[in-house]
Amino acid sequence: METINTEETHFKKSIGLFGAIAIVAGSMIGSGIFIVSADISRTLGSPFYLLLTWLITGFITIIAALSYGELAAMMPKAGGQYVYLKEAFSPLIGFLYGWTFFLVIQTGTIAAVAVAFAKYTGVVLPFFSENNILFDLGIIKISAAQILAIISLIILTTINYRGIKNGKIIQLSFTITKVIAIAGLIILGFMIASDQSFWTLNFSDMWSVKTTIVENNKIISINELNGIAILTAIGVAMVGTVFSSDAWNNVTFIAGEIKNPKRNIPLSLFWGVLIVTLIYVLANIVYIHLLPVQGNPEALDVIGRGMQFASSDRVGVAAASRIFGSSAAFVMAILIMISTFGCNNGLILSGARVYYAMATDGLFFKKVSLLNKYSVPGIALIIQCIWASLLCLSGKYNDLLDYVVFAVLLFYILTIVGLFVLRIKKPDIHRPYKAFGYPVLPAIYIILALALCIDLLIFKPNYTWPGIIIVIIGIPVYYIMKKYVQK
Repeated sequence: METINTEETHFKKSIGLFGAIAIVAGSMIGSGIFIVSADISRTLGSPFYLLLTWLITGFITIIAALSYGELAAMMPKAGGQYVYLKEAFSPLIGFLYGWTFFLVIQTGTIAAVAVAFAKYTGVVLPFFSENNILFDLGIIKISAAQILAIISLIILTTINYRGIKNGKIIQLSFTITKVIAIAGLIILGFMIASDQSFWTLNFSDMWSVKTTIVENNKIISINELNGIAILTAIGVAMVGTVFSSDAWNNVTFIAGEIKNPKRNIPLSLFWGVLIVTLIYVLANIVYIHLLPVQGNPEALDVIGRGMQFASSDRVGVAAASRIFGSSAAFVMAILIMISTFGCNNGLILSGARVYYAMATDGLFFKKVSLLNKYSVPGIALIIQCIWASLLCLSGKYNDLLDYVVFAVLLFYILTIVGLFVLRIKKPDIHRPYKAFGYPVLPAIYIILALALCIDLLIFKPNYTWPGIIIVIIGIPVYYIMKKYVQK
């Protein structure tokens, strides 16, 4: 029987199953669940299809997690998805993923989450408002929120630089806190909804799918959709749910530091994704109980604006106002601060291991492959922090994330295809865990994700071509790295 060398001799195996689940769940839950349902409501206008969109996303994410479990158990090495793509296809494909991951996917997400943390801190401490411009340099304006975002990145990077145990403590603490807090809000939401619920009103016309077009805070048109147009709209709406459910694979990047990874990584992927999916669906059920789905952007109260036109798309704040009244913004701001800070810890902790793995293969700067005296890739953490900080200052991180949604999906598809490739290419490798439902469930994921990609390619080209271009630029960079870095 063929085996793969899975030993990571320098990393310290410090994370057990519970810690691994915390990394999966903590990295997934940021600020998206409190915001993106507003855009989905405008796109679909139906409570049934709103919940269906979240359920479809949860379903395909769980399938992907179960499939990744087999790959993680086979190759429990630092780098995760980068390693799987390299082994299944070629070093070039692995590099293109790592290139896009460093340039935009991970660092762009880290920057966006950091600024979200700072913006909500501004609700509690107004000095950190994004409107408080500290430096006007002409080309760019730097706000107090951007400075705080960078400070938060430096703090988290420093904590993780000093060892995996420090990062684990932060991750566990913040994940447990935010899961309990969100669960508490869900329970309170159901309690309030039992007295005054919009559930019946919302579901009185649940089968109608209506896209609401808005310009200058006024409704321009409401278009009723039928047939294939409904599937198209669901695909467009899934941009928000997919990104809110992303980063579940981050636990695979730190496989070298997980105890009994062949068992704990597959289990953590399944339970982490399942827990977050349940939280997301229940949160949206509460939203539908507490607020009308449809609304008017010119209304003055949260009920009149509905989920569609919650102020600044903050559906979570609008729903919380039904529970806490005027204190809702403050309560939600603290919750989102906790959520985003913990989320970024998981992203920062895990992301650096991908660059480490690339550098070990001679596909990134050589010094990035070095571990510091605390047995973590310190230089990789520093480089990640610097680039993410620059993205915070640029203010373009959200645009970059929009650009790569298509590329992210393509790499997920390629990785699941890699599961099939490795079954053929290396049939004798020991597989401690085999993907549940293989080959049917992984094939379903590939079909659904491809359908979503085609949908975006046709109807959201601004979400597709820029991401493809970023990936293509990585091809000459790969050969430059091979020629000059490996020497």
